[in-house]
Amino acid sequence: MFLTEVDHHEGDGQRMAKPESAGPDYDVVISGASLAGSAAAILLARRGARVALLERRARPTAYKTLCTHSLTANATPVLEELGLLPALEKAGAVRNEARWYTRWGWIEPGAAPGPELPYGYNVRRSTLDPMIRCRAAETPGVDVLLGHRVTGLLREAGRTVGVRASTSEGERELRARLVVGADGKDSAVAGFAGVPTRRHENARFGYFAHFRGLPLRDGISHAWFLVPDMAYAFPNDDGVTVVAVLPDKKRLPDFRRDLEGSFLDFVRALPDAPPIDSAERITKITGTVDYPLHTRRATAPGLALVGDAALTGDPLWGVGCGWALQSAQWLAEAVGPAVTGRGDLDRSLALYAARHRRRLGGHQYLAADFAKGRPFNPVERLMFSAAARDGALARHMHLFASRLIGPPRFLNPVAVARAAAVNIRHRGAAGRTPPLSPTGS
Repeated sequence: MFLTEVDHHEGDGQRMAKPESAGPDYDVVISGASLAGSAAAILLARRGARVALLERRARPTAYKTLCTHSLTANATPVLEELGLLPALEKAGAVRNEARWYTRWGWIEPGAAPGPELPYGYNVRRSTLDPMIRCRAAETPGVDVLLGHRVTGLLREAGRTVGVRASTSEGERELRARLVVGADGKDSAVAGFAGVPTRRHENARFGYFAHFRGLPLRDGISHAWFLVPDMAYAFPNDDGVTVVAVLPDKKRLPDFRRDLEGSFLDFVRALPDAPPIDSAERITKITGTVDYPLHTRRATAPGLALVGDAALTGDPLWGVGCGWALQSAQWLAEAVGPAVTGRGDLDRSLALYAARHRRRLGGHQYLAADFAKGRPFNPVERLMFSAAARDGALARHMHLFASRLIGPPRFLNPVAVARAAAVNIRHRGAAGRTPPLSPTGS
């Protein structure tokens, strides 16, 4: 059940004021009931924790709008554990097979022979967010508290022990063994806790819109690596296609003068461009002119960060939703026993922080470097060009783009050697191609 301040009985007010010796109100208080927060609440409650899931917005159907609306394949095991796969399929979520355009041609993992590739889903947040929030509200042990905005942290001896929240009926305090910030890239929880933010500038800006009646070849996702400019088109639920453009900031003045004209012209100029003029645009063109990448330490005493609050990636890669769900799962696995009093919470938090850093640090390093808007470096040229020419390497790139493998496995010696051999053979074949006759035959 979704709870608001007026849904609580008088005992809750007494519980807020009870003495410290009576114990915390909850085992875990989570700020933010979007993907990361709702997933963490479900998974922690299933491990026996009493969870308060706070959401500043009062509507159960609220959802995030600025998003790629894509769940990469690394999120599929988490969705399975949450029990959401049947509901996603029923809602029309699209399995996100993709092809990527480069100056060497299209990289097409699905066209290469081999077993079925791992997949995630393209699904609009207007569908996904209420779905997972409702699943949290139905989970025994979770109280979803809508209209609760965290305004500060309760601290004792340098440790976070709860939150202060603003509600329609005034301020309240909630104490817990663990406070979780799942409140996005500008995390208020991280700010209140004094967790430093490492900011990586992004040389691109982004705009997107939703279209109906926009066919894509083979019905699958498309991405264009025009470097430094980028674009993608993702088919979603209910026959809606999300189209995004991520140009270099040098083009920002043109977009500011004529947003709609610049957006449409950019899409029309894409290689093998989707027929955007024959489609119906069903949303405004929205976006952001400044979207830096943020990296924070994932824990502090009595506190953990998940999703964008811990690490905000570059939206061009479409990995934020997947990492939100994964980080929620990692946190629940690490601290599940400790938040119910059956283990050392500080040690459990250290294990979560180490796993988060190990699994995502390399990805974030590469993304932050590419966000500078620079050309492909020699290794990227090697791997992208070879993947456009070789099916096995295209499938290998799919695993990396889906964040199922990290940079060390993506750039393992065998893969790099194969890429070099593919390109050598390609150059040799090009050199043996007979020149065209004067008639062009």
